[in-house]
Amino acid sequence: MKVTVNRVNDANTIVSGTLDTAVIQENVEKLARQASKEIKVDGFRAGKVPVAVVKKMHGEKLAQDAEGEAVNAFIDAGIEEAGINRANILGQPSFKKYEKTDAAIIVEVEISTRPVFDIEGYMDVVPAFEKPKAQESEIAAKLEEMAKEQGNYVGIETARAVANDDMTLIDFEGFIDGVAFQGGKAEKFNLLIGSAKFIPGFEEQLIGMQYAEIKEVMVTFPTDYASTDLAGKEATFKVTLHEIQEQGETLIDDALAQKVLNDEKATVAVLTEKVSSQIESASLSKIYNETLKPQMVEALVAKFDIALPNNIVEQEIDAKVNAEAQDMSEEELKTYKDNESKINELRDSVREDAINSVKATFIVDALAKKEEVRVTDEEVSQALYYEAMMSGQNADDIIKYYQENNLLPAVKMGMIEDKLFGKMLGLEG
Repeated sequence: MKVTVNRVNDANTIVSGTLDTAVIQENVEKLARQASKEIKVDGFRAGKVPVAVVKKMHGEKLAQDAEGEAVNAFIDAGIEEAGINRANILGQPSFKKYEKTDAAIIVEVEISTRPVFDIEGYMDVVPAFEKPKAQESEIAAKLEEMAKEQGNYVGIETARAVANDDMTLIDFEGFIDGVAFQGGKAEKFNLLIGSAKFIPGFEEQLIGMQYAEIKEVMVTFPTDYASTDLAGKEATFKVTLHEIQEQGETLIDDALAQKVLNDEKATVAVLTEKVSSQIESASLSKIYNETLKPQMVEALVAKFDIALPNNIVEQEIDAKVNAEAQDMSEEELKTYKDNESKINELRDSVREDAINSVKATFIVDALAKKEEVRVTDEEVSQALYYEAMMSGQNADDIIKYYQENNLLPAVKMGMIEDKLFGKMLGLEG
């Protein structure tokens, strides 16, 4: 076996050479002898199956295994020759050439490793910024919003017909083919007309209803409705209007603070301070996500010159191409079928972004290690549970989706990046 090593750069090594057919044949003989002692064949005693019989029965499989064994030995020799630390190898070696002749197999593989680079001077990329300060007008508006939300709804003084943006108090019951369905009934239910909280078309049909009027409302459940028993079906709702309501006024005082904060000792001053902090936190989050974070990523990518593992770059290109394909129409996708030139054009169009993305990932990973920034699996789960809670989705379903689609590493890396940048920007705590 002849092995030649070509160190392309700090992250990629080409190992090339030839595998003699004689060596592979020796492997076949060795594997056949081993198998003859282990397999069972009718007419032969256990462990006494002739090698010739084994080769006749499993010749193709033996040849494949023998070839694979020779290739693995070839790659191991190349790693040894190149002095590569196996712990730094990323992914599987990629074959650049695999040509069979009568005498040998010509092999060329690329081995990619984790890049090693100098990260000194990374704090130079931290941009100057001012932490936002909540304005009095913003605080007052938020307190008024809270007071309004806490106000009880009361009937309007003079009865009239329902109009858009009215808060109604209704009873309703839903039927499909004349049969009431589960979850389709409620009494004294508050529904804001125009809120689009109900099935499309429901709220609009209540406009013009009079007090105590009973009206049949015809709607069709969306095809993607959460309950598959109802999705796409037509339904009739019997609706009774009790009254139109408006929210009563609530004072901005200690009582409001105690109700909002669920603390009998809370004061309006405490509530005001919390509202101010919330406004500032939201503003800072917006500045970070829209300005500071993109600036830091761009600056870090520009500052460090890194040799990147080719296989990881190609994987990122694959991911970006797949993302592009998700947004294509059926007709557009057909233009790429069996069109290698067009596919390569698409890959080239996302290559620079892919390179920058991979580069940023390795830089952030290196800086996180230096700054001792870590994110535990428990923190990732907590973040996903919070995301589920805020979006009204089932947390277990969300986590299962991320697990099945191998998205948890990306979530973790994103959290590490935010924690790292927060530390660099002095935003911790």
